[in-house]
Amino acid sequence: MNAPRTIRVKQHTARLGLLSIALGLSACTTTFQDAKIDYKSAGKSQAPSLEVPPDLTQLSQDSRYNVPGGVVSAAAMQANAKTAQPADRQTAVNAIGDVRIQREGSQHWLVVKRPADKLWEPVRDFWLENGFIFTIEDRQLGILETDWAENRAKLPQDIIRKTLGKMLDSLYSTSERDKFRVRFEREADGATNIYVTHRGMEEVYTNTNKDNTIWQPRARDPELETEFLRRMMVKLGVSEEQAAAVAKADKSAAVTSSAAVARMDTVNGQPVLQIEEGFDRAWRRVGVALDRTGFTVEDRDRSRGIYFVRYVDPNAKGDSKGFFSKIFSRGPEAAAPVKYQILVKGDGNKSQVSVLNEQGQPETSANAQRIVRIITDDLK
Repeated sequence: MNAPRTIRVKQHTARLGLLSIALGLSACTTTFQDAKIDYKSAGKSQAPSLEVPPDLTQLSQDSRYNVPGGVVSAAAMQANAKTAQPADRQTAVNAIGDVRIQREGSQHWLVVKRPADKLWEPVRDFWLENGFIFTIEDRQLGILETDWAENRAKLPQDIIRKTLGKMLDSLYSTSERDKFRVRFEREADGATNIYVTHRGMEEVYTNTNKDNTIWQPRARDPELETEFLRRMMVKLGVSEEQAAAVAKADKSAAVTSSAAVARMDTVNGQPVLQIEEGFDRAWRRVGVALDRTGFTVEDRDRSRGIYFVRYVDPNAKGDSKGFFSKIFSRGPEAAAPVKYQILVKGDGNKSQVSVLNEQGQPETSANAQRIVRIITDDLK
């Protein structure tokens, strides 16, 4: 399936005359500025949300993103990683003041030595200042999720736009949209971990005639996640120069990570995910996988190793619509979500992930099989 051209010009009849004049001003080649990020200029004119989560309340108002006192702190985890892990599995850390960016392989997150409730407002303001609006703001759960937004930095900077400026700007649109989820988790030593996960959509043609398009998922962009973490460091008090130095050091660091083996298995007739690593790392990786693959996490209880999630069965309606068509549908035909519990159970240096129903009983349905497969594929 071929993707439509990256830059599209919206069809506005009233502006066709202006567009014709503008096109006559230039025969130059379009250039792109892929290295830049600009979600601000989209503002209120950004495309309507592709996703409207079902109107469901939280399972609980308890603050369950606390880590119990018995859980190993970030500093201890780092020390253990250095002594107990092979060199290719160690963690890279770059710190300035009370803010550091931590890495395990391709996964990055911020560790800030401040309480989560002191970080909520500045982090929330950071995303608003960068042109985003939120579809989820749950302070108790520690989750912020943005609406789908367009990176206007990918628009062409040709003579047409330079000549007519904002008069023509609204005629341009990219064929990509981005959504970000920010998750806060408290550590036992009072620090807070901040995770940023990216999800992308792209508009593609549905046939060879290229007369119809649909939106479909595109690959996660880890560099975009890391760039927002770097910019967030600046918001939290790190200078631009220091943040740039940290990013440069992190990029050039000779640290690699051979991902822990993650494989599907069946135990007592129940589909499970087996991970060759202890609970702390498995809990973090599963949480990031749920964020990245679009599950709605309604609650979490680390002391019990449970994520409470909503899942949409792609075959619930028995029609020809695809999985993502249903998830991103606004109409009443959208499939109703089902509540599940994702259980992460550690046993030494191994962990097992399984799916429970809403009542906490082992789930063996086709949905459980799909959920385990989704998480497994993301962790590979």
